[in-house]
Amino acid sequence: MARCEVCGNDYGMSFEVHAQGAVHVFDCFSCAIHRMAPICEHCRVQIIGQGVEAEGHWYCGAHCARADGRAGVIDHV
Repeated sequence: MARCEVCGNDYGMSFEVHAQGAVHVFDCFSCAIHRMAPICEHCRVQIIGQGVEAEGHWYCGAHCARADGRAGVIDHV
């Protein structure tokens, strides 16, 4: 068993996420999202979907990127 790095639960079905040379252990997806999801630099929501990267900054969508002064950013639907 492995201990979740967010909640501390020692769980037999925990899983590892390998990212940027580090290994993270979680017992559920919600703990993984809590630790790993980037945060929108405008509205501060955790970005669980695709998000938008503009000039090295992360946003939940084009609206927040534009509201933060990033030009030329559009959502693709």
